[in-house]
This record gives sequence, C-alpha cells and structure tokens, in this order.
Amino acid sequence: MKTWHWIALGILTVISLVLEFVFLADYDSHWWNAIPGFYIYWGFLSCVVIIYVSKWLGKLFIFRSEEYYDR
Repeated sequence: MKTWHWIALGILTVISLVLEFVFLADYDSHWWNAIPGFYIYWGFLSCVVIIYVSKWLGKLFIFRSEEYYDR
C-alpha cells in the first residue's frame, strides 16, 4: 500500500475512536454489554459451534464409507 493509504487509515481510525468515546461512553445499548467478559465467552462458544457444525457437515456431505471406492 502507498504511504497515503496508511495515513488515511490512521486518521480514520483515530476519528472512529474519538467519536466512539465521545458519543458512546456511557451508552449500554443492550443488556449483554453489562456482563463482564461477555464477548470473550461469546467468541469462544461461537468457535466451538463452528467447529462442531463443520465436522457434522463434513460427515454428512464429504465422508464416504471404506467400500465406496471399491465398487
């Protein structure tokens, strides 16, 4: 990337952070924002669900029996 891309990205990041802290500092829009560590647990649970669903889909659509290629 060119230098001006990085400068523009940095400026936008700083503006975004300032606006978030100025306008949303004491704003809890949802009840789960009040739970400490909620997004840590939510992210971990989501990863576990993705793993198990992908394993299930793999067994359902991709897995073949041992005799499949002998036919």
